[in-house]
Amino acid sequence: MWEFSVGLYMIDVWPDSLFLAAAYGVVESASTALFGPLVGQLVDKLTYLKVLQIWLLAQNLSFMVAGGTVVAVLIYPDLKSTNFTAFISLIILINISGAIGILSTLAGTILIEREWVVVISEGHPPDELTKMNSVIRRIDLICKLFAPVATGFIISFVSLRASAMALGLWNVISVCLQYWLLMSVYNGIPALCKKRVPRVVPIDLEEHASTSEETRLLSSSDGNDSGLPRKRWARRVIEKIYNNPYVTSWRVYMHQDVVLPGVALALLYFTVLSFGTLMTAALQWEGIPAYIIGIARGISATIGIAATFLYPILQSRISTLRTGVWSIWSQWTFLLVCIGSIFVKNNLISAYMLMGGVAASRLGLWMFDLSVIQQMQDQVPESDRCIVGGVQNSIQSFLDLMTYVTGLIISNPQEFWKLNVISFLLVTLAATLYSLHIYRVRKHLFHFEKLFQLVQWSVRS
Repeated sequence: MWEFSVGLYMIDVWPDSLFLAAAYGVVESASTALFGPLVGQLVDKLTYLKVLQIWLLAQNLSFMVAGGTVVAVLIYPDLKSTNFTAFISLIILINISGAIGILSTLAGTILIEREWVVVISEGHPPDELTKMNSVIRRIDLICKLFAPVATGFIISFVSLRASAMALGLWNVISVCLQYWLLMSVYNGIPALCKKRVPRVVPIDLEEHASTSEETRLLSSSDGNDSGLPRKRWARRVIEKIYNNPYVTSWRVYMHQDVVLPGVALALLYFTVLSFGTLMTAALQWEGIPAYIIGIARGISATIGIAATFLYPILQSRISTLRTGVWSIWSQWTFLLVCIGSIFVKNNLISAYMLMGGVAASRLGLWMFDLSVIQQMQDQVPESDRCIVGGVQNSIQSFLDLMTYVTGLIISNPQEFWKLNVISFLLVTLAATLYSLHIYRVRKHLFHFEKLFQLVQWSVRS
């Protein structure tokens, strides 16, 4: 609900500009980009139960504060002119509360999607992991289907203030329900109660690196003993940076075989071609009613749900890798409609083309998302899963941050088409990178002989 509503709140507070909506996105994405790896390490160190409790408490409390602050801003619309300091303070509080909520949500995502799913599927046939990933994504998309529609109707037929109050009330109710459901899963799966295997740090490699560096420094200092303390100090600084938890997380990530698919997936976050804050704000500026935007987002989520049914079928027939390449290029194909909308003079038709292209592209997007997630689950060692998940989300959030930074630079809704083109080019880059990964692994992209046989069969028919 919050993800959909916040853009509408910001464009209402500051009409005719995407600035506040983009600024919120910058704060939210920057917090995840900066602290994502540390959140992954925290999830890795704490027990499942402790992570669950911190996640639910911080997430729901922060969104309650954000909802209450939005109500205050909407109740006093003249605050911007009468007391600008108070107005800015409330906007900052909304941003900080939203950022904390997103970070706690990230902890829950890593816990459920990177850890619990894999642990629960252990000892079962490989296709069970595929089915579980699809079911979890389906639940997520069903929530994304109903929440925007409900929120859109409240905003359109009641008020923005009522939707903010409903958001806060829903978080009070849902925290208890979430805790009960997740604790039922935790207590019902004995494997989740077992102590996890801690990550084994490759001490020998680090010691070797440190020893080599020390030897190099000592040898270079022969005949110059006066510079030895300074060089030892420099070596200690280098060692501290090298062994810093943040740097360690990135080293772990970069040693994985799924770096290219991870980067390709992350590039898809540098986009306005989704029903996110900027596109929602731009559509409302175009005069599209909130309930129409909510319905369009619901249709988009429905297509995403269809992807969760289609993915296991494709994955079982053409493998996880090849499902990914077909998925991302199908997303690219549907987004051509969004590029076409730029050249349509009628603003209303252009807006509907934009929404239609984005909604249709969700089929490929969510199948590609499932494909990359499963590759990470299959190929990343158990001891590294939380750390890799944290870094992956950090990269995604950094590129999401770049979307909002671009939105700050191009904040005029009339120039939204520029953001449209930039987003399309980045999807093209993501598809190209993943195709390179496929070629590196399989030494080919397509079975051209099979395509040739298919063409021959079509001609004969």
